[in-house]
Amino acid sequence: MRSGKDIMLSSRDLTKKYASVTAVDHVTLDLEAGHIYAMLGPNGSGKTTWMKMAAGLVKPTSGAIELDGRTISPDTKRDVAYMSTEPYFYSWMTVKNVGKYYKDFFDDFSIEKYRHLLDRMELTEAMKTKNLSTGMMAKLKIAVTMARNARVIMLDEPLNGIDLIARDAIVKSILEVAERDTLLLVSSHMVEELETFADRAVFMKHGKLILTTGIRELSDREGKTIVEKYREIYGHTGGDESK
Repeated sequence: MRSGKDIMLSSRDLTKKYASVTAVDHVTLDLEAGHIYAMLGPNGSGKTTWMKMAAGLVKPTSGAIELDGRTISPDTKRDVAYMSTEPYFYSWMTVKNVGKYYKDFFDDFSIEKYRHLLDRMELTEAMKTKNLSTGMMAKLKIAVTMARNARVIMLDEPLNGIDLIARDAIVKSILEVAERDTLLLVSSHMVEELETFADRAVFMKHGKLILTTGIRELSDREGKTIVEKYREIYGHTGGDESK
């Protein structure tokens, strides 16, 4: 991990409203290169909406979000790899087709890296996407996203439906990418898992930014893990994150 302040992705008073619902509420956040951030919060906290705005898939209602000082736009998409929670492959595709599809769209997509990740995830190129289980589909989405040599990689709930052994392979892949000058942002409800490899945490609640902290600093300052801090902040908070 790099040390020193090198802000790569930042938002200023970023807000997104859907009719009467404010999904992201005036969030000012700086994310630095060379770190793995855990974006935490219960359903409805605004994590997914913030990530989609960073990926250029959703336009802000107000405020600004920038990559290296450039406003997020179609031009910045080439530097950002985003894995959404929704499935986004055609039913006729094989796993091999998925790789070719990404290669056509992204100059930084590596077929060699993709095949390496498929092998680690115990997937084969001959498999058809329509026959994949929930867990296998999750692994495919991670493989195709992380096969890009993007400067920013955002994974939204990458561990959902993944068994314990497969999670180990995913974490190993994430750590390999983290050795580069890359910013990784991972959202998950599996807080204990994120604590094993993230070094910084972003806590959101009801669309607002509650806290940004280094995980080691949190331990030194308060003697708490991010799991303990999560329980302190959210208690019994629940709900559905439709945005």
